[in-house]
Amino acid sequence: MPKRPVRHAAMATFAVFAINGFVFASWAARIPAVTRVLGLTAGEMGLLLLTIAAGSVIALPLAGTVVGRLGTASTVRTGGFTSSFGGLIIATSLALGSVPLTAVGLFFFGVGIGLWDVSQNVEGADVERHLGRTIMPRFHAGFSGGALLGALVGAGLSALHVSMSAHLFAIVVLVVAAMLTVPRHFLPRAAGGPAAEAAPAEAPAKGRSAWSESRTLMVGLVVLGAALTEGAANDWIAKATVDGIGATESGGAIMFAVFVASMTAFRFFGGRFIDAYGRVPVLYGSLGAALVGLVLFVMAPDIWLAGLGAVFWGAGAALGFPMGMSAAADDPAKAAARVSVVSTIGYVAFLAGPPLLGFLGDHVTVRRALLAIGVAIIASILTAPAARPLPAEAHAAYEGSGR
Repeated sequence: MPKRPVRHAAMATFAVFAINGFVFASWAARIPAVTRVLGLTAGEMGLLLLTIAAGSVIALPLAGTVVGRLGTASTVRTGGFTSSFGGLIIATSLALGSVPLTAVGLFFFGVGIGLWDVSQNVEGADVERHLGRTIMPRFHAGFSGGALLGALVGAGLSALHVSMSAHLFAIVVLVVAAMLTVPRHFLPRAAGGPAAEAAPAEAPAKGRSAWSESRTLMVGLVVLGAALTEGAANDWIAKATVDGIGATESGGAIMFAVFVASMTAFRFFGGRFIDAYGRVPVLYGSLGAALVGLVLFVMAPDIWLAGLGAVFWGAGAALGFPMGMSAAADDPAKAAARVSVVSTIGYVAFLAGPPLLGFLGDHVTVRRALLAIGVAIIASILTAPAARPLPAEAHAAYEGSGR
């Protein structure tokens, strides 16, 4: 395929990742406002947020089949429009002060994000194969950067007392506009063009389910540890800094920013290390760094050493998820189904793990509870060899088809 369409597809994929992160963080940054508007306690808001997790967990296992039938561009659009529909429901429910209607909106929001996530990762892996070099971490850096921008915009709008309903309506307009334009630049077969019609291998693969494949499940365990490491930091590193080290709330926010900045930087440049040393050695190094950073953050006697721990923690959390997505998509004919499985495992950990750590934190403090993540990191280290690239023979049919 000519280089120019592939470069355009790479830029479009990066944009889709970034918009996904922006949308998710824009919502997350306004959760305190939603809690206030609906008059909920922290526990009640936690239960309400589970509807997002429910929607995503339902959508993620089905996303592989949807991608196989519709292609990545159409699935990204479906996910974007579904999440926008959910956003409209949430905006309306907040104006009405309705908790049940908010739950319905959050469910659709979660379904849309799940479809969007799997399809963007499948497209990213396809672009990566055509480029012939590792670029998936850079796409995930786009997500992290978009999330950081979304959090800053959300915080700014909150400071300006802009209502959550108005904020969500603006986000919906952004997403709909992006979905109508950006996926047009995806690789032709993924966008449903002539190449897609000539490529029967894009149809859902027959045979045993990807859920029964040992390699896919072990890659899922690698991603589980990485996702839990990232998700726990997103939810708890600021609070652990305030409660465990005695920092101010702004100090906790800065610690979170240090973690995100480290993770984003290593995602942006990490592809070079993967190409130079290979997936498995880089996984060992990154997961080891995450473990060292986690322990240093929890055990540090002052905020400066804890900040150094956050740097290592963020660097270590950067590459596990994108490398897991690349590993799941090694065989193009089965990429959608396998990415769906690995994404499901990862997002269950990402969404469900932090609340469990919060429960544990009620008994041993949040900062100490974070050490439980170390168990998942060690499990990821033990299963890291599963992410080794498949032999070239596994791609013979794909290459032989001229795609």
